[in-house]
Amino acid sequence: MADVSAGRALYRTFNPMVRFTFARASARIVGNQGFGTVGGSSEESAGTKAGSMICTEKASKAELAPLPPDEVAKRAADHHFGAELNEIAKLALPIVLTNLGQVAMMATDLAFIGRMGAEATAAAALAGRIYWISVTFGMGMIWASASFAAQAFGANNLSLLRRSLRMGLWTGLMLSLPIVIFQLRGEYILLAFGQAPEAALLAQHYLSGVAWSVPPVLSFFVIRTFMGALNRQTPVLWITLAGIPLNALLVYLLMYGNLGLPRLELFGVGLATTVVNISSLLAALWFVTMARPFSDYRALAQFWRLDWSLMRQLVVIGIPISMSLLVESGISSAAALLMGLISTKAVAANQVAFQVSAFFFMISSGLGMAATVRVAHAVGRNDGVGVKRTSLAAMLLGIGIVAVLTLGVIAARFEIAELFLGELVDDADAAIGLGAHLLLVGASAFISAAVYTIASGSLRGMKDTRVPLLFAGIAYWIIGVSLSYLLGLKIGLGATGVCIGLSIGAAGYAVLLVWRLKLLVRRLALAKA
Repeated sequence: MADVSAGRALYRTFNPMVRFTFARASARIVGNQGFGTVGGSSEESAGTKAGSMICTEKASKAELAPLPPDEVAKRAADHHFGAELNEIAKLALPIVLTNLGQVAMMATDLAFIGRMGAEATAAAALAGRIYWISVTFGMGMIWASASFAAQAFGANNLSLLRRSLRMGLWTGLMLSLPIVIFQLRGEYILLAFGQAPEAALLAQHYLSGVAWSVPPVLSFFVIRTFMGALNRQTPVLWITLAGIPLNALLVYLLMYGNLGLPRLELFGVGLATTVVNISSLLAALWFVTMARPFSDYRALAQFWRLDWSLMRQLVVIGIPISMSLLVESGISSAAALLMGLISTKAVAANQVAFQVSAFFFMISSGLGMAATVRVAHAVGRNDGVGVKRTSLAAMLLGIGIVAVLTLGVIAARFEIAELFLGELVDDADAAIGLGAHLLLVGASAFISAAVYTIASGSLRGMKDTRVPLLFAGIAYWIIGVSLSYLLGLKIGLGATGVCIGLSIGAAGYAVLLVWRLKLLVRRLALAKA
């Protein structure tokens, strides 16, 4: 550990000394005159001091000419922004692929369940709502551990880094008990909301198998955030990719009762998910304890020693994150309810837009998690400029990716709607046409969602969670849902009006979070000054 700390200290000392600002002349550069070095006291100020040189051609040899100070500063800023953009992309890519891998596992489950019939598919959908609402709440509660771990890493506070992981794991384990109980009572919850007894019973079969996956899921999420804080998400990606074929095999064996195993149907699907999640957790624990560089941190040493003060901070910061996630996810339920008041065709068409937006969310949430880590690193260094640079880089990257994908969705909107609907509904042509229309109308919401997801991730890196919760309630429920009801049902725009109202709410949420982020960055810069 001493070697690691010493290595970082040497890197921070000498890294500015090896940065160069130069241009290549058309003439051949002779000897050591081809480089001009730039010294600085930190990574952010490298390249801003006198001594920066540029090669220019004169006669038959190269001579050195000084850059103007403002040009030096501009090139240094451009270099740092490009480097930050690269770091964000490298950190976000495995996170996004991990998210998509988890979607692939869920799609595999649905593909197998669909062979059991429409009743089983509907029951699995109901069970999925119970499962993900409760798990999302738990993840939000422990998401704060990512901010603490990343800030500790940025400040080189190894003690806090270890305690963040340990207390995150303990918080997840303590939350698991009430969440498991909640899911095991899923049948009664569904009956209380007026669902058919047969569907509620089938849903409980699935929940009885999958509920036991909650402890490993939450623990794996904590380890995932710890690895992200160290800028090393690749092991999580490999674990997730390995889990996809394992999940498919176990679902096939347990659902149908192959190779002499009992036929467990929906319970078998849920049980397969639990086994895969336990395996993923064991693999992650192996990486943390046995594989370098994670083992160098001895993160699980004194695991049984509780830090109640830190755990209390995790809960205080995590509760608003959980509530924000529930507020955002509740919008899909509100939209489905409003569409149901319009027509069955509107419900089916809305499902197309929901599936596309869920895919986009996997991308923007990955960038948001990367922004959380990088912003927290900058906060740990007390680097206000770094916070601004990271937030801007993540947001521009997210907007660029989602904008390109949105153009693709608009171009292929009829094919996408047909892929999801096909012959599944009566009057399929009309439903496909409406689904394509909603994809066009709601295209701006995809970009707005990317902006607010990344901005929210940046704010979490600064441990700012209460105000974003307030903004979510105002933008989505007071503005978005109200406008959707007014435009869709009162004015008579139907499904289009609902989509417009929710798009306005998403745009408002994005604007509010960006404003909040700019305010906090300005405060951090003033505090440092």
